[in-house]
Amino acid sequence: MLYYLFKWLHSIGLPGSGMFQYISFRSATAFVLSLIISIFIGKYFIKFLRKKQIGETVRDLGLAGQSEKAGTPTMGGLIIISAILVPVLLVCDLRNIYVLLMIFTTVWLGFLGFMDDYIKVFKKNKEGLSPRKKLVGQIVLGLVVGMVMYFHPSAVICEKTTTQPVLTPIETALEVENQENAKTPRIFGEPHHSTKTTIPFVKNNELDYAWATRWLGDETGKWSFIVFIIVVVFIIAAVSNGANLTDGLDGLATGTTSVVAVAIAILAYVSGNVVFADYLNIMYIPNIGELVIFTSAVMGACLGFYWWNCFPAQIFMGDTGSLMLGGVVAVSCIIIRKELLIPILCGVYLAQSVSVMMQVSYFKYTKKRYGEGRRIFLMAPLHHHYQKKGMHEAKIVQHFIIVSLLLAVLAVVTLKVR
Repeated sequence: MLYYLFKWLHSIGLPGSGMFQYISFRSATAFVLSLIISIFIGKYFIKFLRKKQIGETVRDLGLAGQSEKAGTPTMGGLIIISAILVPVLLVCDLRNIYVLLMIFTTVWLGFLGFMDDYIKVFKKNKEGLSPRKKLVGQIVLGLVVGMVMYFHPSAVICEKTTTQPVLTPIETALEVENQENAKTPRIFGEPHHSTKTTIPFVKNNELDYAWATRWLGDETGKWSFIVFIIVVVFIIAAVSNGANLTDGLDGLATGTTSVVAVAIAILAYVSGNVVFADYLNIMYIPNIGELVIFTSAVMGACLGFYWWNCFPAQIFMGDTGSLMLGGVVAVSCIIIRKELLIPILCGVYLAQSVSVMMQVSYFKYTKKRYGEGRRIFLMAPLHHHYQKKGMHEAKIVQHFIIVSLLLAVLAVVTLKVR
C-alpha cells in the first residue's frame, strides 16, 4: 500500500520519495514495523487470552518447571502472523509472485496450525489435528509452491553466459536495488524456467532435478516437474514439522528461526543483485529482492514475539506459529534455489527431528527383539534430553541459538567456499 503511494509520489517529483523504492530501505522499514507490531500486539493479546482463560494444557513429562507452565496463554502464532502480514502488505510490491507465494504460505500453514491449537484448547483434545490431516495440508501447500515455481512466467532464473562484457557496477547496483526497473544484465543469459538448485561446497554447484528423469528417456526434462514437486512437498513437510518439534522450550523456536531468517535474507539479497551474483558466480534470480523484505518482516516478528516468549514465557506460539515459521523457512529456501542448504541452515530443526525418529525407531526395534523398549536419549526431542540431564531451560535455549548462529554463518559461507 505504502509502496504504491510512494511510487506515485516519486512519479510526481516529491523529493525523498524515491528512497521507498529501494529494497534496503523497505527491508529496514518492514523489520522495524514488524518488531513494534509484535511487541505492541503481544501485550494486549496476552491480556485478552488470560481474561478468556485460553491457556496451554501441559502434560506431565516429569520435567523441571513444567507444572508452572500450565495455563500459559497459547496461539501466540497469531501475533507473529499479524506482525508479518501488516508490514508486507504496506511495503512490498504485491504484484511480485514470490511475495504472493509467501503470503499464501503464511496464511495457509497459520490456519492449519490454528485448527490444531483450537482443537487442543477448545475441544479439550490433547492430540489436536491428526498427523494425517496436517500432512495433507502440507502436501497441498507443496503442490501449490511446486506448480507456481515451475510454471509461473515470473519464476525464472538467469545463468551466466560465456562472454564477459564490461559492467558499470554502480549503475547496475542501483538498477537492481529498484527491482521495478531492473533489466537482465548482459553478463547473464535470458531469464528461463529451470529446475536447477544449488549444491553447497561444490565448485560447479548446480543440480538439475531433470537428471532424475533421464532414465525414462526424458532428454528434454518435460517430466522433471514431477520430481521437483515431490522434493518441494518433502522439504515443506520436513522443515515445518522440524520447527514444530523445536517449539518445546521458551524462546527456542523464535530464537533459532530469527537467526535462520537473517541468513535467508542475505542469500536472497545476493541472488537478486547482479553485482554479487556475478562476483559469487551464482545464478541470478530476477525480482527476488522482495523476498528480502518479507524475510526482514519475519525477523522482526520473531524477535518481537521473543520479547514475550523468552524464559519465563508469558505466551506460547502454539502450532499456529511453529508450523507457519517452518513452512516459511522451507518455501523461502526453495524460492532462492538453496533448499539443499537446509540441513546446514536448519541444523537445529534437523537435530530435533532426527532425535525423535531415532528414539522411536530404536524403542520399537528393541521392544520387538528384547521384549522391552530401550531408549537412546533420556527423552526426545533433543532439548528434553538436556532437561532430563539437569540443564536449565534458559541455558539450553541459549546454547541452541548459538549453534544456530554458527550454522547460519556456515550456510552463508558456502557462497564462496567451494
